[in-house]
Amino acid sequence: MRLKDRVAIITGAGRGIGRGTALLFSQEGAKVAVCDIIDEGEQVADEIRRNGGEATFIKTDVTDREQVQRMVEAVIEKFGRIDILINNAGVLRDAQLLKLSEEDWDLVINVNLKGVFNVTQAVAPTMIAQGKGKIVNVASVVALYGNFGQTNYVASKAGVIGLTKVWARELGRKGINVNAIAPGFIQTEMTAGVPEKILEIMREKTPLGRLGTPQDVANAYLFLASDEANFINGAVLSVDGGLVV
Repeated sequence: MRLKDRVAIITGAGRGIGRGTALLFSQEGAKVAVCDIIDEGEQVADEIRRNGGEATFIKTDVTDREQVQRMVEAVIEKFGRIDILINNAGVLRDAQLLKLSEEDWDLVINVNLKGVFNVTQAVAPTMIAQGKGKIVNVASVVALYGNFGQTNYVASKAGVIGLTKVWARELGRKGINVNAIAPGFIQTEMTAGVPEKILEIMREKTPLGRLGTPQDVANAYLFLASDEANFINGAVLSVDGGLVV
């Protein structure tokens, strides 16, 4: 088992990529804190426990610093440490620049960017005290090349890449690896509302000829959270089937 007895916090773990990651990490021996603002997270934790793993669901709004701090304290109280943080929570509110509302700008920036800051800042002191830890942030391929109608989303994910590189420098000397993944178009609830015509265009543009699955991204999270990635720091790993080459 690649994560035997490690304690992992996974945000946005109630569905999609986060759910797949929580289940995979448990299979690899991790004790999992399933964190999400939606109640489906309890079902994920239940599934892990039914399969013989250890998990707890902590309902958390990553934009709320007090909730985040209570979540971190609850994880430490239950499991005693935090070895892995997967900053996976995210939202979409697409619109072209001239039609993008301030409300939708604020929501996406608050969840996708400030949320990553909130959770990492709350977790980092524990990892520093331990002298080790793995932090993996979710960015996006659109942060690398931009995308029509995604001003807020692209800005948030480009910001995540910037945070990743800063923290890799600041926390690396403390024994903490900080990396990011940049998924391409993945078949999840988040992309379910994208018109099929657009998804077909993305399939055609992807050299592997398909959209990604939550498992594809979960496998990347697992690699960067494992000892196999101990000398990888500040990297952005594209998981996009070759969409950006």
